[in-house]
Amino acid sequence: MEEKNIKQENPLGYAPLGGLMRKFAIPSIISMLVNSLYNMTDQIFIGHKIGMLGNAATNVAFPVTMLLIAFAQLIGVGTAANFNISLGAKKEKDAKKYIGTGLTMTGIIGLLFLVFVLIFKTPLLKVCGATENVLPLAETYLGITAIGLPFLLFTNTASTIIRADGSPSYSMTCTVSGAVLNVFLDWLFLFVFRWGIEGAALATAISQFVSFALCVCYFPKFRTFPITRGMLGVQKDYAVRIAKLGISNFLNHTIMMAVAIVLNNSLAYYGAMTVYGKDIPLAVSGVATKLNSIMVAFVVGLAHGCQPILGFNIGAKNYGRVKATYKMAVKIGMCFSVAAFLLFQFFPREVISIFGAGEPLYYEFAEKYLRIYMFMVFTFGLQPITVNYFTSIGAVRQGIVLSASRQGFILIPILLLLPLRFGLNGVLFAGPIADGLAALLSLTMVTINFRGLTDKEQEKQEKTA
Repeated sequence: MEEKNIKQENPLGYAPLGGLMRKFAIPSIISMLVNSLYNMTDQIFIGHKIGMLGNAATNVAFPVTMLLIAFAQLIGVGTAANFNISLGAKKEKDAKKYIGTGLTMTGIIGLLFLVFVLIFKTPLLKVCGATENVLPLAETYLGITAIGLPFLLFTNTASTIIRADGSPSYSMTCTVSGAVLNVFLDWLFLFVFRWGIEGAALATAISQFVSFALCVCYFPKFRTFPITRGMLGVQKDYAVRIAKLGISNFLNHTIMMAVAIVLNNSLAYYGAMTVYGKDIPLAVSGVATKLNSIMVAFVVGLAHGCQPILGFNIGAKNYGRVKATYKMAVKIGMCFSVAAFLLFQFFPREVISIFGAGEPLYYEFAEKYLRIYMFMVFTFGLQPITVNYFTSIGAVRQGIVLSASRQGFILIPILLLLPLRFGLNGVLFAGPIADGLAALLSLTMVTINFRGLTDKEQEKQEKTA
């Protein structure tokens, strides 16, 4: 009888896709964009107040945050995808178990992650490419921001679940509130109290707690069904299914972290052989990483906004709506990516100047970095949207292969091999080569998948005829 509690008519199955995309994708995009401002505002304020070494310090600490976001993607996307697929198939009992298991996993992993970072802080920063000049600032920054990591994990996981529950605006509010507070506290602690990098780190941790508190306040009024204490706990079978649908997004972010580590070390090593030295390439990479996080935030936010639509309709076997949703998302993502390409190619110095001043060599390398390493950015939206598409429809294998492609199978080997012949320039050209190949693979895989959906659609029509 419990299964009948789900409404027979869910707008995800019949409402116009344009309206659904606006309802779910816009708040999701805003939420992800604002969430990326946690690190972006630190980079800007630190760049102006502390300088190039401050930018480098946040850069080498950033892979730790990327790893945390990978776990948030694992649990959040996996839980939300299974939740929406269960609703589409009218299985409310399973939907409840996915929510309870996902929330409990978030709390456990968040605490374990905090302990791990506090114990291995210095070795982690050295692995991430910290030089002798950068390490002291990076240790201070990471030591304080680590306190906010469990709150950041919960916010990122919970906001995905809240959006899947049909409350994308509230999900957006949780992250926007924290980010706005972070901007204010950065200004207050750095420019008024003059607390230096410690103030920037403290501002981030406080803001993350506020977003966490807002997310917690939502769950007593969960829309689909009441959430009770009895639902909480890790149920093995459901945890495994959550991990299966979240693994491709987890791998995507984990490999992004690995790329950041390899890139930082390569830039420092080969940069030392040029007039730029170790620290200029590392600082520029830090700025570019934050710019990249804005692009990631937009396309991933767009993809997450499509997730409830894709998940429900694949569960309800509405294959035509599944394909149409993907195509619409790709068109929007490509428009944004082309705009970013034009900005980096024609206004690189203006973009880099937002993050503080530097010596002439700093600007020279920054312009070179944005124009070469980010050259194929106009294809950027394709791969993350396609990865999330496969996750949302339950195509685990395709999602895993595509997640590992651009960053792992393609970019890391090129980053290791190309500089052996071309030095620092080889590091820069690795980016556009990997982006182009990943876009080609995405198109190939989704074309094959669409053919399969078309066959299923025809079979469904024949049975109902």
